[in-house]
Amino acid sequence: MQNRCALICLFIAFGLFVQAQTGTLRGHVYDKNTGDPIVYGNLILEGTDYGATTDVNGFYNFPSVDVGSYTLKSSYVGYEDFNSEVTIRAGGITTKSIYLEESGVQLGVVDISAKRDQARTEVQISKIEVSQKQIKALPSTGGDADIVQYLQILPGVVSTGDQGGQLFIRGGSPVQNKILLDGLTIYNPFHSIGFYSIFETELIRSVDVLTGAFNANEGGRISAVVDINTREGNRTKMGGQLSASPFMVKGLVEGPIKKFKEGEGSTSFVLTAKKSIIDQTSKELYSYAANPDSIGLPFNFLDFYGKISSITSNGSKFNFFGFNFTDSYENPLIANIDWRSSGGGLNFNLIPTSSGMILNGMLGFSNYEVNLEEDSDDPRRSLINELTAGLNFTVFEKNTEFNYGFEIKGIRTEFEFTNPFNQLLNEFQNTTEFAGFLKVRHVFGDKFILEPGFRVQYYASQSSFSPEPRLGLKYNISDDLRFKAAAGLYSQNILSTSNERDVVNLFSGFLTGPESDVAALEGGVLKDKIQKAAHVIAGFEYDVTDQLQVNVEGYFKDFNQLIVVNRNKTTASDPDYSSETGEAYGIDFSASYQAQKLYLWGTYSYGFVNRYDGFQKYPTVFDRRHNVNFLATYNIDDDGDFQVSARWNLGSGFPFTKTQGFYNYNPFQDGVSTDFIQDNPDDVGILYSTERNGGRLPYYHRLDLSVTKFFRFGDDLNLEAVAAVTNVYDRGNIFYFDRVAYERVNQLPIIPSLALKLNF
Repeated sequence: MQNRCALICLFIAFGLFVQAQTGTLRGHVYDKNTGDPIVYGNLILEGTDYGATTDVNGFYNFPSVDVGSYTLKSSYVGYEDFNSEVTIRAGGITTKSIYLEESGVQLGVVDISAKRDQARTEVQISKIEVSQKQIKALPSTGGDADIVQYLQILPGVVSTGDQGGQLFIRGGSPVQNKILLDGLTIYNPFHSIGFYSIFETELIRSVDVLTGAFNANEGGRISAVVDINTREGNRTKMGGQLSASPFMVKGLVEGPIKKFKEGEGSTSFVLTAKKSIIDQTSKELYSYAANPDSIGLPFNFLDFYGKISSITSNGSKFNFFGFNFTDSYENPLIANIDWRSSGGGLNFNLIPTSSGMILNGMLGFSNYEVNLEEDSDDPRRSLINELTAGLNFTVFEKNTEFNYGFEIKGIRTEFEFTNPFNQLLNEFQNTTEFAGFLKVRHVFGDKFILEPGFRVQYYASQSSFSPEPRLGLKYNISDDLRFKAAAGLYSQNILSTSNERDVVNLFSGFLTGPESDVAALEGGVLKDKIQKAAHVIAGFEYDVTDQLQVNVEGYFKDFNQLIVVNRNKTTASDPDYSSETGEAYGIDFSASYQAQKLYLWGTYSYGFVNRYDGFQKYPTVFDRRHNVNFLATYNIDDDGDFQVSARWNLGSGFPFTKTQGFYNYNPFQDGVSTDFIQDNPDDVGILYSTERNGGRLPYYHRLDLSVTKFFRFGDDLNLEAVAAVTNVYDRGNIFYFDRVAYERVNQLPIIPSLALKLNF
């Protein structure tokens, strides 16, 4: 026993000795003039095999560096290389901020070598990173680029269209996809006109789209995650943008509260607002909307967002933000719908000077309320608000990174809904969710990356624990060819509803997992009422040339328990909810080509999405078998001030439930006193086919073009003109079919537009 204790003490002492012979070097890389972080900058310690790449905050880290003096080399395309001397102390942390100066040579290409290095050391399966520059490269409907338009061209992502559009990611419905804004959950972030989201493009710093098999640091949803982070305001001078187009007007103002100085902290602010005007301009500008029988484009939204950011001298950061987004769609032929989303919070990133640990977290509140009124239905209403608090910790070791943390959510929901059998569902719920996770990433040499993780979710209202193991791996077959795979278990306690009579859904209500009974597939009621799924994804990346990259991923999502509003409820005694199972599987191909002036992006997705409700197996309303996207952007001049872009999308038709017949619908407004023999009701009832979603809409395809030109009047003043044409060849893509009137209603026709943006 004494020998064992002595041996253990010897190992501990040896570990401490080794640790004492090394130290940590870390810091940030900034633009010398603006203080903006340099993303994907390259750093190496001369004379060693140590290399690092900066993240979206410009942060870099060299753990477990041997004691001594080194030359740190920093480089980034378009900037002058910079060398600095650093000294590593035993057991100590050396912080070195680096400020790069723009070079006199303007390059028309981006530095992709850093992204290649990152791809070799991170799993990144089913993860797509989107930058503000990429969003702006897309042909912009109405002249205003928006993240929702770019998300539609990503592999595995399906959109239901131009009006009331929603995103479905690899078989997951919108409620199964978590949308984050600066760490805060946003419900229904897309406006009724499907071109625009609540997110202001000019503020976006980074977008991470995780289409499946994401690791343990993300949870609470069973399909996908879209994580959007905004930038700080200008840290050196006042500035902004004024923009006008036929669709909307918007403004942005930003500037320093405490100016950036090299080696010191700074504080800045940014405010944005945008207001739709297409409901006023459409009848003046577009002939089809001026038709007396047309309602024009009855969309109306108003968005506000504000943020104050403080960055300390060592790179620690604090952000305070708030928002208010409103939307309404008033169509007398279909429905009146309006919603409001509001909230705010604090997120932070702490870098202690005496600890190798990095701490980040957030505290915030969000609220979303939606109302829908239709002539043929009772009103529908939904409210959900969420209070969130979370902390994450990251510890770096040589070739290993540990990430762990916890999250607490308090959720309140109110919901009113009438099903096709006129049975009212009225719910009010309060619940709490707790989650903890651990994720480890280890790099074995230069070939193999292993990323195991484990997450535990606890749903208080259901008294249910959900253990969720996750695993990701990558094997670098060569410098150019990489195999990757990931798998995991997932759960969530949020569900949504939609009316089966809507071919395109305008209303999505939200509520937490029911406390009342849920009908099980095999009969009886469910004991565990949490929604669950399992993901398995595998694929490869291949750098065909320095300019051409190819990515292929096959996926399978097993939705082994889904909770839905009971569409078969015919009496008050029937359960309000029922369960379903489902599966989504397919394969996604994508390729990108980037030269000095030309950027090409293409995707093809082949997939299946099915559900089983205990009666029949059926395709979902977003089961698009084939989906093709192609994007091309060309810079006519060397400075990138004159650009043309084209985007083409082709998608097979969505399923829908066919109509069998009609009948005179009597609502029995006088109850048992109703004279149903003499009454001749005006309302028409619809008999639906017993085969759910047995029909298919026609194929969808559309071409969009845009031309962007900058007119520069000085270093700080320019005018950006964007001429765009949406649906160039005027394709009549179906929006919905009015079953009673037997009329087809199409999505938007050809729409030319001109937008002007004054940047100052």
